[in-house]
Amino acid sequence: MTSRLKLSGISKNFGAIQALNEVSLDIAPGEVVGLMGDNGAGKSTLVKLVGGNFRPSHGTIAVDGVPVDFHKPLDAQQQGIEIVYQDLALCNNLSAASNVFLGREPKRTFAGIKVIDYPYMYRRSAELFASLKSETRPRDLVHRMSGGQRQAVAIARTLLSNPKIVLMDEPTAAISVRQVAEVLDLIRRLSNHGISVILISHRMPDVFAVCDSIAVLRRGQLVASKAALDSSPEEITGLITGAIETA
Repeated sequence: MTSRLKLSGISKNFGAIQALNEVSLDIAPGEVVGLMGDNGAGKSTLVKLVGGNFRPSHGTIAVDGVPVDFHKPLDAQQQGIEIVYQDLALCNNLSAASNVFLGREPKRTFAGIKVIDYPYMYRRSAELFASLKSETRPRDLVHRMSGGQRQAVAIARTLLSNPKIVLMDEPTAAISVRQVAEVLDLIRRLSNHGISVILISHRMPDVFAVCDSIAVLRRGQLVASKAALDSSPEEITGLITGAIETA
């Protein structure tokens, strides 16, 4: 199996606190991995390590077989790693297109003055939404959008940089059943484009609906990493709580 992201023996200490202990994980191109665990299990720490917010105390990270050493989030972005945070970090008063290009606005010269190229932003955003099969429109204001449409904007923003890996933090929390279906479909679209997805979620039905494999962390240790088809919600619940030691 070709490896898109490989974590080998990853440990992370914060003083006397060991947040992660010898975690190894191998993710293929286009694979959707559900990362599950109770609060404090180490999920957020692992995501921040992959995203360049933290450096591991021990262990190595490799992208497409090449070892990487991230000192900051920009280093991870340059290797094709994007994160969609739970709060989405969107500006409610701006359009979908403006949010997609936020901080990366293209410029064109008009009468000797550099101005933001809104026509290009609208055109490119429309292409990104179309690739995701989303009904979101570039000129729509974010504050009028549903939760599913907001997720589409956040995901389209990651696609600007042609990512290899997208990490998603609780994307289906606090949205309606219909919007959950939209978000799960967006995740499938990413996978169809060959983009690997790490999905952090507490929602068991969502994980089993969209994930190829499931990794379970408990107290900083990886206690399971297996194909979703070879597991069950009952087994994963047992692994999360400790009723089942490992699988």
